[in-house]
Order: sequence, then structure tokens, then C-alpha cells
Amino acid sequence: MTDRDRQRVDLLRAHGIPAGRMLELGSGYGTTAAAAALAGYAMTAVEVSDRADFTSSVARGVAPGSLTVHKTDFYEVRLDGRFDAVCYWNGFGVGSDADQRRLLRRIGSEWLELGGTALIDVFNPFVWSRWDGDEEHRVPDAAVGYTHELRERIRFDPVTCTAVDTWWESDDPDHEVSQFLRCYTPADLVLLLEGTGMSLIGIVVEEEVVPVSEHPGLSVLLREEFEYLAVLRRADDGCPAVSSDGEHPLM
Repeated sequence: MTDRDRQRVDLLRAHGIPAGRMLELGSGYGTTAAAAALAGYAMTAVEVSDRADFTSSVARGVAPGSLTVHKTDFYEVRLDGRFDAVCYWNGFGVGSDADQRRLLRRIGSEWLELGGTALIDVFNPFVWSRWDGDEEHRVPDAAVGYTHELRERIRFDPVTCTAVDTWWESDDPDHEVSQFLRCYTPADLVLLLEGTGMSLIGIVVEEEVVPVSEHPGLSVLLREEFEYLAVLRRADDGCPAVSSDGEHPLM
């Protein structure tokens, strides 16, 4: 459990979710889920990989909240009841646009309570596109348990707005591992949200919450932040949505 996990819990509180039922999608080893449970939330975590097997040890002795882990695909999982918040940290954009829209529809129609909030990290194309062609050399650092000498190369496809992040060990250059990350501008995200029952009400960059109406405050997206946190709300809870024609009722 790290400061980043605790900062994510702070984001829940900052967006008016001091307690209640929370769902985390793609929970990995479960460190953030454990931090939220420790803070008193009734946590449900969904993770398809074997990392889910470690969550129970990470969360051992957690109190006063609760933590339930489902080792399954979040496109297929069936969950009981609704949640005050749904979170997806650092993973949205893996797969196709249809995959993202299907997931957003599940969040809005099946999982999120009326008035509930979804917090979703979104990869920022403005920064990933600027990194196109960059390569980095990562040397081992035994002091932090980092024992491999790695290299990284980034490519960006401007047609599909997809970043290709490729890694390989320096002594094994023929064995490359790549992840394909679909990036979305806020305008792209608004289009993706149509028909999901949710609207974009704010963006968090550099730990600062910026309403979507305050465009000058979002110029930071053009610089160093490779992802931003989208704050979504069910559109039928009285909160004005951001329309796809660029009109912002909050202005």
C-alpha cells in the first residue's frame, strides 16, 4: 500500500463519497481496494488476472470496512446491488472503442447508484503523441527491488489515437512486450459517453479538480500529464451533461 493508493481514497472523499459501497474495476494486486476498505468503504474489487490471488494477503487485517474480490472479467461479472462509486484506475483504453462503450454502459446502467460518481483514469493523447519515437534505458536499482535492465520505446498512431508502449530486456532484444493504449481527448470521451447514462462533470489533473466548463484551467493537458482523471455522474440525477456539440451547460 503506497501514498498513491491513499491519494485515490482522498479523491473519493473530495468528490463527496465519504463512505458507502465502492466498486473497483481492474484492481490488480488490490492495494487501492485495501486502502479504501481500511478507510471504511465496503469494497468490491474485480480483477481478471492472477494478481487477484494476492489481494487477500495485501488486505489481511483490514478494518473497519470490508473487501470482496472477484477474479473474473469485468465485462462478464454479475454483481449484487449498486454502488455509490465506481473506479477504474490506470487501465481504461485497453481494447476497442466498442469495449470502452460497453463497459461505460454497464457502469451507468447496472452498477452506479442514482447520484453516484465514477472516477476513471483516461490516457491523454496530447502527451503520448509528443512522446512518439522516444526511447528510454532503465538501469537496475537493487535498493528498490528493480533487478532488470530494460529499454522502452513509444510509438503513437495519429489515425487511431493509440499509444504503443513497448518494453524489452537489454540482453533479450528479440523478446518485446507491447501494450496498446487507446487515448481519448475530453471531447472524444464525451462522444463515447453518449447512451451510457453518464455525463462528464469534471477533470482532475495534477491533483486539481477542474470543472469541464473552465477550459483555460485545462491547458495543463497539453504538457506533462500522460493521463487525466475523468469525473462522471449519472446523467439522470439532475446534473447537466456536456453535449457532443460542444455546448457546456455549466458555463
